[in-house]
Amino acid sequence: MSRKRSFPAYGLLAIGVLVIGEILLFSGQALVRQWFYLIAWWSYIFAIDALIYYLKGNSLFKSRRREFFLLLPWSVFFWLVFEWFNLFLKNWHYVDIIANRPLRWIGYYLSFATVLPGLFETYELLFTLGFGARSRVPPLRAPERLYLPLVALGLVCLVLPVIWPLYFFPLVWGGFIFLLEPINHRFGGDSLLEDWQQGRPQRFYLLLLAGLICGFLWEFWNFWAQAKWVYTVPWVGDLKLFEMPLPGFLGFPPFAVECFVMYNFVCLLRGGRCWQAERASLSGGARPVLVILAVAVHLLFVPYMFLQIDRHTVISFLP
Repeated sequence: MSRKRSFPAYGLLAIGVLVIGEILLFSGQALVRQWFYLIAWWSYIFAIDALIYYLKGNSLFKSRRREFFLLLPWSVFFWLVFEWFNLFLKNWHYVDIIANRPLRWIGYYLSFATVLPGLFETYELLFTLGFGARSRVPPLRAPERLYLPLVALGLVCLVLPVIWPLYFFPLVWGGFIFLLEPINHRFGGDSLLEDWQQGRPQRFYLLLLAGLICGFLWEFWNFWAQAKWVYTVPWVGDLKLFEMPLPGFLGFPPFAVECFVMYNFVCLLRGGRCWQAERASLSGGARPVLVILAVAVHLLFVPYMFLQIDRHTVISFLP
């Protein structure tokens, strides 16, 4: 049967913006160099979403727009959690950031809002293309017996980097997986443990691959931009691909799994509704008190962390 869908116009526009942005970047256009992260990542997100829709007739932005926009503030919040850890780790810093505070903070918000959509759109494209569809493993039996050990391991992974960052900084990129996945499984949320219980590791594999792909793109596009991040990673900082020390790329795959697990935990509080097509239509939602609490925490935590980034993570500002 021939496909009757056309490629969405917003996807064509996104591809055009990305191509023009790359041309202007390498021609030295100052404004594009300053804001290139936003140009590249929002173009990528909409282009990939359009491709997914073209392939299967359903996509996050085109078909589940409410879920798409709900991802954005949580993306900011999640990334700022890792920025908080970086106040202790001091593994990355930002250089040549615009000096105007309102514009800078808008830039922070729009940049950090791309993390979850970028990862999840990449994952959904891989899933749509059928990667790993036949992967099977022996079913995990009685995952309930792993709850306490996994939660304990998660707490250790998140506490040790704060106490001894020089030695335990990599543990941050996985701690929330162990901490929250047992909770998701126990209370009937979307769970990777459930996948392993059924012997179907496809989603886990695709999340790892999506993290590696996004990690490469993060570092590739960051390398050419003017406003960018640089790394000060202990022990392995000399051998680099772009700005990232080579062993640091190993952190991107578990980071994608971590983001997936963290957002599934949020969706658990919404009665299971989530960004994926099979869960976006579930009935139920967060209680009003939880919504008010989430908004209040967001409004307090975001400006607090933006101030901390300005004071401790940004090395240089541009006028």
